[in-house]
Parts: sequence; C-alpha cells; structure tokens
Amino acid sequence: MPSSVPSFAELLGKSERSAVHLELRDSYAATDRFEAWRRGERIDWEDRGSWWHPYDQLIADSVARGVVIRRARIVSEPVTSYIRWEHYVTRANITAGEQVRWLPRRRTTGIPLPGNDFWLFDDHLLRVHHFSGDGQVVEDEITQDPATVKLCSTAFETVWERAVPHHLFHV
Repeated sequence: MPSSVPSFAELLGKSERSAVHLELRDSYAATDRFEAWRRGERIDWEDRGSWWHPYDQLIADSVARGVVIRRARIVSEPVTSYIRWEHYVTRANITAGEQVRWLPRRRTTGIPLPGNDFWLFDDHLLRVHHFSGDGQVVEDEITQDPATVKLCSTAFETVWERAVPHHLFHV
C-alpha cells in the first residue's frame, strides 16, 4: 500500500536538530542486498561508488548541516541472520554520519516501548512504521500527538542510554 505521508527525505530535509530511529524487529522483508550477503557476497568497502546510495548521501548532507542522527536497534540474542547482515552493512550508516547503538532485547524489561518502529524528527514529529508479519511495510503514519511523542522520545532515550555503541557490539 503506498504511503500518503511525506517521504523520509522530505521530513529529514525539514529537520533542524535531530532525527532518531528506533528499530524493534529481528527481521524485515528480504532485499536483493540481503540475499547476496546470504550467498556470501561481500561489499568492497574501499569502492565507495559500489555501495554509497542516495540514502547515505541524504544522511551525510543532513549531518553536514547540523542534524544529529541516531539509530537504536533492539535485537534478540542470538541474533537472526538478518540482524547479522544489518550489523555488517551498518558501516555505511556510520560512514554517512549516523550514530548507531544496539540493545539486546533481554535488557529492555522495564522500558515502556511503543509497538512500532519509528523516526522522531526534532522531538515533535513522528513517522511510525507499520509492518506485516513478514517485514513488509504496510503503512507509515505521521503524528504529533504529545503523549505519543513523549512515549517514543522517552523510550528512545532510555534504549540509547542502555545500548552498546556499534563498534563494541559483536554479533
């Protein structure tokens, strides 16, 4: 189902200070890049042109204009093959300027968490992702409801404090 909400690029382009992303799933819909990795193909990190995508440039441009971009992933252990792949390709996110942390799910007890992944822009605008059971995006939703924004912001910050920086998290 196509989304009628503003695109991620549009929302990030309007951000002035921050964009935070909380990921809660252990797998998402398989992509060609994931399937290639499963077959043993690896990225030539020295050949930036082979892996640098428009998303990476969008992040780099946003960081260059002062937007702090943080991503936290809650994962079950042992991790799924999808999470092992995400950990591997996170090098691109880091290179683009994102800060990324990982939190084992067993350390989330006591954190009020939303039921869905989200992006929070400038602490007031949420883009909530709704997925099907197999990890396909079903719909994105935009909200500025103060109670929902507060829940998501507090959840993200608590996860961020407990989470392990990418370079220290081993899968």
